Amino acid sequence: MKLLLATFLVLPLLAQNQKPQAAPSADSAKLAPVEGIPVTSQLVISKCGGCHTKDEKGNMLRISWERATPEGWEQAIKRMVRLRGVSLTPEEARSILKYLSTDHGLAPEEAKPVLYYAEHRIQDETNIPSDAVHGACANCHAMARGLSWRRTPQDWKLLANLHIALYPQADEPFRLGLGAGAGGGESNDHHADANAPSPLDEAMAFLSKTAPLETPEWAAWKAKMRAPKLLGRWIVSARLAGHGKFYGDMVVEAKPGVEDEFTTRVKLTSLKDGSTMTHTGRSVVYAGYAWRGRSKGTLAANAAPDDLAREMREVMQFSPDQASAEGRWFWGEYQEFGFDVKLQRSSADPTLITVDRSSLKTGTTGNRVRLIGESLPAQVAADDLDFGSGVKVKRIVSHSATEMIAEVDVASDAVSGKRDIAFRRSVLPSAIAVYDHLDYIKVTPESSLARLGSETHPKGFQQFEAIGYQRGADGKMHTADDVELGPIDVNWSVEEFYSTYGDDDKEFVGSLSSTGFFTPASDGPNPQRKFSRNNYGDVWVVATSKEEKDKEGRPLAGKSYLVVTVPAYIRWDQPEVGQ
Repeated sequence: MKLLLATFLVLPLLAQNQKPQAAPSADSAKLAPVEGIPVTSQLVISKCGGCHTKDEKGNMLRISWERATPEGWEQAIKRMVRLRGVSLTPEEARSILKYLSTDHGLAPEEAKPVLYYAEHRIQDETNIPSDAVHGACANCHAMARGLSWRRTPQDWKLLANLHIALYPQADEPFRLGLGAGAGGGESNDHHADANAPSPLDEAMAFLSKTAPLETPEWAAWKAKMRAPKLLGRWIVSARLAGHGKFYGDMVVEAKPGVEDEFTTRVKLTSLKDGSTMTHTGRSVVYAGYAWRGRSKGTLAANAAPDDLAREMREVMQFSPDQASAEGRWFWGEYQEFGFDVKLQRSSADPTLITVDRSSLKTGTTGNRVRLIGESLPAQVAADDLDFGSGVKVKRIVSHSATEMIAEVDVASDAVSGKRDIAFRRSVLPSAIAVYDHLDYIKVTPESSLARLGSETHPKGFQQFEAIGYQRGADGKMHTADDVELGPIDVNWSVEEFYSTYGDDDKEFVGSLSSTGFFTPASDGPNPQRKFSRNNYGDVWVVATSKEEKDKEGRPLAGKSYLVVTVPAYIRWDQPEVGQ
């Protein structure tokens, strides 16, 4: 209670003591003043103006010196409602979110590097410059959360103050860097020098330089931003781990009276087994390119956790010319299931959409390759199709307006690597790999987290895939030029990850199916386990090839590290910007 009271006392003081950044305080006098972004929304002015004062130029305190993604602004709006008592109807909140995400948003080039955060992808962040910055920012949340904002140097400092006001435990790592870095943290000796910058100072310098308010990208996007013109039919190609490739279409229709909201109808067909998925949904587009939506199908009562009829959240980024898009459609209690999706406008021109296989081996003949397309002509010749040097299209076995099957031979000296597939003027980039030998297997994700569950706390599942790789041109494995060959046929198993004497985690953490789908065990103390411990633990998930062997004649195998832990009993702010 004391901590909560202190927080509410500090926040008003912060707001009262701030001055509009157009007139910097003495502490920031060394920094050149930055022109703010005037606020023109009367709703924002009326709802936010009580604390965020407005100057003669139309700039509002804090708001005019910040830009963010839709998810960033939604979190800020929720914080104002919960901590400052701002009263908003759902319609008002949506309107404010639209305005801020568009007029105070990010340019497409700024949003793309952090799109994985909005897509809820698990990603190893390599954009953190030092352990000190990691300790100051990324110990509590992804670095992408901070880099989803653009601020002036003064506003970055105010954000740090807000962290200390809301989370007093942040003060110590800000000053000392405790817990920084993936290896367990750097010691206080790093900052024993009184003249050395603190982790907070390093973080502020990095953010001020990397994510400033004013950028050439934003200036250019403000000039050419336009309303989204997305109505009509779109060609969809998608891929879902454990289920393979899908193709189909999405029909986008207007929501009456609103230029940036839409309704959708989606139908996808599996390349693997021909099964279909149909969804209807709704969406909103922020800043002319940022698609956020929801869609769902007809869900059976006993549907599996990865059932494709479940409600999905859609996060996509459209190209500036509004001719294509890509992103992720995801679902699950922990957003663990998701399609990788690409869209392109439907046209009358012949268009390749996807291909049924991921690789071709050198020295092989009579390979049948199935290509899915749109508006394919009635007459097709082998010369119309091109896989690059060393791959000869012998004949077209069959074809229709939406599909063709080609028979191809691969020369024994064909150069290994990813190949484009071209049909006349339509090109599938990096669609198929040519290789001479499968050198190793990588299990994806390489490390992951699953969560125990019960009727009270839903489980967090994990789908694994075994991906084959060929060493690249450098002849070395596990380097940047290695060639991905796509999923391969394997046997799945679980092995103990020995971290203590007599470790027995694999007997209790859950089960792995023949398709690499992991189902965690139930939550709660287990009387069959020593000390009645919960069913948590860590194990290896192992994929063993059914056909490929190593130099010693043993089956090729790959491993992934899996941690099975307790449910997330506390859920922090979850962005819900989809309509």
